[in-house]
Amino acid sequence: MYKIHIEDLTINAIIGILNFERLSKQRVIINLELIYNYIDKSSFIDYSLIIKKIEELFDKKKYKLLEEAIDSIGSNLISLYPQITSLYIKISKPDIIKNASVSLSKEWN
Repeated sequence: MYKIHIEDLTINAIIGILNFERLSKQRVIINLELIYNYIDKSSFIDYSLIIKKIEELFDKKKYKLLEEAIDSIGSNLISLYPQITSLYIKISKPDIIKNASVSLSKEWN
């Protein structure tokens, strides 16, 4: 079993339900851990392709809720990489509240 860590992937995206969040992009930070079975070269997972997929999803979709974004990323990665046995995703919005960073996370086992 191997674990991939992607830490502090920063993307500017339209995300949120407030009116001003629908008009201009804000910074979101994604942290991800996934565990997968590596048997041979065919089961290798390229972390750069995971990052590209996450960036593509945020570029194509303008999520309203963090829950929608996390579920979308999770379902996409699990369908692309069936060798994933565990997945943890955390999305933070560091700039939405002046004196706090808010986050949401989900884990698949």
